Amino acid sequence: MENKYLQLNDIKSYKIAFNLSNYVWNIVIKWDWFARNHIGGQFVESIDSISANIAEGFGRYNKKDKIKFYRYSQGSIKESFDWNEKSKVRMLLNNEEYNYILNELQKLPKELNQLISFTDQKLTI
Repeated sequence: MENKYLQLNDIKSYKIAFNLSNYVWNIVIKWDWFARNHIGGQFVESIDSISANIAEGFGRYNKKDKIKFYRYSQGSIKESFDWNEKSKVRMLLNNEEYNYILNELQKLPKELNQLISFTDQKLTI
């Protein structure tokens, strides 16, 4: 029987965050210069850093390092909630865009906590 090793694309929190980052990018890229420069850049960076930190943690050798980067992703989730709210209040997102982003962001803490627990339980070093 062949062993199947966990791949980055097998991680649900990574897939959600990666897809969400591309969704937000495709919205922000259409904003006018001022909105894109002052809010959009921060919004994209916070959303992008969720999947980027999951990927970086996945590539680390020991569980302490892995979990550290997964926790960085948790902070980026909170920051992304803030930018989503600001974008809605400042009328940069329509209701459909805002709700989609909000719903996807709300899935991530549970998924990320499961990844952290899995990593903590399954790895010995």
